[in-house]
Amino acid sequence: MSEPQLSLGRRGFLQRATAGVVGAAALGATAADTARAATAATSSGPVPTTTGSGRVIAFEGPHQSGILTPPQAAATFVSFDVIAPDRAALRDLFAVLTDRVRRLTAGGPAPATDLASAPSDSGTLGPVLPADGLTVTVGVGASLFDEQRYGLGARRPAKLTAMPVFADDDMAHSTELHGDLSLQLCADSRDTVAHALRDIAKHTRGAIQARWKIDGTHSAPRPSGAPRNHLGFKDGIANPDTTSGAVTDALVWTHGGRDGEPAWTEGGSYQVIRIIRMLVEFWDRVSLDEQERMIGRRRDSGAPLDGSAETDIPGYQADPAGLFIPMDAHIRLANPRTKATASQQILRRGYNYERGLDTDGNLDLGLVFCCYQQDVSRQFAAVQARLAGEPLVDYISPTGGGYFFALPGVRGPHDSFASGLLAE
Repeated sequence: MSEPQLSLGRRGFLQRATAGVVGAAALGATAADTARAATAATSSGPVPTTTGSGRVIAFEGPHQSGILTPPQAAATFVSFDVIAPDRAALRDLFAVLTDRVRRLTAGGPAPATDLASAPSDSGTLGPVLPADGLTVTVGVGASLFDEQRYGLGARRPAKLTAMPVFADDDMAHSTELHGDLSLQLCADSRDTVAHALRDIAKHTRGAIQARWKIDGTHSAPRPSGAPRNHLGFKDGIANPDTTSGAVTDALVWTHGGRDGEPAWTEGGSYQVIRIIRMLVEFWDRVSLDEQERMIGRRRDSGAPLDGSAETDIPGYQADPAGLFIPMDAHIRLANPRTKATASQQILRRGYNYERGLDTDGNLDLGLVFCCYQQDVSRQFAAVQARLAGEPLVDYISPTGGGYFFALPGVRGPHDSFASGLLAE
């Protein structure tokens, strides 16, 4: 027998959410204080009453965690359609989402449940929930800002649009595109990510409906430095310096009141997610020399073809004809390292994925490409335009994803996600 449909009205949604809010309160001051006490993006010290890695990543702040946070071992990206019936229910959704994420990222004992009631927690992590380096980054898509549902059209972030289909994309029949709301869940263990998503889904039932989902893994450095993707090359070497506030203010964070951005967007960031399949059966037949010339780096060390170490900066000015690093090499097109393109850098946060076999028996492996930036048009789209037609397109196939706006951070115990967006 199918499960009866739950009411979508505000009262029904609040009744379903009450258990989650009470559960968060039942943790008491200890877990909440532990989260607020984290003085850096990560903490390596042991956390009492938790298991797992023992890391607590601060939830509150001007920006969401999971953006500048160094990538954790496991990630899940989920896109949702929002089905909350009205703006009041939408506000309730974000309030409940805030409570759940606050509790999950803090860790601590799961609320007790009497034997006559459904368990307050799935139990998949045991009676004590580990913080385990968990971050949950919340974004909103352009479709949330239509006037028909919630009347938010005038508050849409200035640069937020639906992701277009680019020249080399394979998205004609994709079901993994766009969405009203995105969640990026990352943690030091896969089961912590799965537990968090299950908890959020339980407490937001009737307000959001999953549209698409993909899991990723952040590979360990082999032997050191940046991790490798499924093509065997190191990925993410040339990211901007996220320890510099001047750099992140110029490249990552949006500034309310500037460049047409609504005031509420202060501290947010534009998120791009791309599901990029890698055609590894074909790639594995290509000579090492050709592979390296397509990428522009040595496969073993990650060094640019004119260098000897991964961290060496390619000398494009000394190689104007592309004798060492071809003019159409991926790294040269993606980041020409000129004064004119300095403001186009993006902050990459990618994860490898593996999804078994396709209908032809080929391996379905690839990259969940994720990046953050201040302006999608100026940054990601400009990079994508330069990459159009590069030799690598014969071996990769972008199949889905979307553009989202990562909301500003939750600034205190009485704040919530989207509070500025939904302010009266």
